[in-house]
Amino acid sequence: MNNLLLKSDNIEGLQYLLNEKKLKGKIDLIYIDPPFATNGNFTITDGRAATISNSKNGDIAYSDKLLGAEFLDFIKQRLILLKELLSENGSIYLHIDYKIGHYVKIVMDEVFGIENFRNDITRIKCNPKNFNRIGYGNLKDLILFYSKTKKPIWNEPKTKYSEQDLMKLFPKVNKDNRRYTTVPIHAPGETVNGKTNNLFKGQLPPKGRHWRTNVETLEEWDSIGLIEWSSNGNPRKIIYADEKEGKRVQDIWEFKDPQYTTYPTEKNSDLLNLIIRTSSNENSIVLDCFCGSGTTLKAAHINNRKWIGIDQSEHAIQASINKLETIEETVFVNKPKYQFIKLQEKCIS
Repeated sequence: MNNLLLKSDNIEGLQYLLNEKKLKGKIDLIYIDPPFATNGNFTITDGRAATISNSKNGDIAYSDKLLGAEFLDFIKQRLILLKELLSENGSIYLHIDYKIGHYVKIVMDEVFGIENFRNDITRIKCNPKNFNRIGYGNLKDLILFYSKTKKPIWNEPKTKYSEQDLMKLFPKVNKDNRRYTTVPIHAPGETVNGKTNNLFKGQLPPKGRHWRTNVETLEEWDSIGLIEWSSNGNPRKIIYADEKEGKRVQDIWEFKDPQYTTYPTEKNSDLLNLIIRTSSNENSIVLDCFCGSGTTLKAAHINNRKWIGIDQSEHAIQASINKLETIEETVFVNKPKYQFIKLQEKCIS
């Protein structure tokens, strides 16, 4: 499949993908950042985007006027089509704000099934603000993560340990100045006839527990110095910090948006890189039907994924094209080639 950029209402664009491109069940990852039901217009003035609604200057990049039930119906219609496009191992991430997000989750539960809900991710989007208002300052939005089935693509994401993490999680230092911690080599539950209840160095596991592995493996660990013995003879497995990839990514992400944007909804590229690397594979197809500034498309391309972007805004299409043009060719990444289609005008360029 060729990469594809559609200038179109996204209902029409999604139907085109289903009917003309025959992509039903072919998309591994969908990320969308739809309107947030703010009842405002977002503008661009002299190439600089307004990030708050109802700016009085500039050209309208997009209008966000649908509210309440009308907005939720707008979202639901698109989610139904997106589910058809998702592969059996596919996932969808929907980026939304705190005011409407809990209503959108109910719609997603209905379309994708509450059993396929994976995470409600809190995204820290900016530095603290000191606005004078009744209520706490808002510096986060949320991302709703669903899969189509119980077996989505999942490439376990890791993040590097901070110095504080290393000191807390690996508090010991050996003679070679390597940080480490120790963990028990036994676990709850007794085994009667298995190999995890045999003698190790003359002792059995504590009452009601069993060794985490067979005694032969414990003997090997001990021979290469991976067992630490306490002063009272209690054995524990040594875990070195420099042998760990990092810590598991949790559900609070700090990916602040760019300070100066060329399109109102432009998101942090590292956020998209994380999602794409985690929930798709190389040559997977990634779809963003509210593609805005094109950040999803660029992130998909540099991570060797195929991509499809849809937006009806002329400003969004131009911003996406401009962003794709910033991709530099390397040994691992080619300059993007893609088909550009204007569905409303029934022409292909």
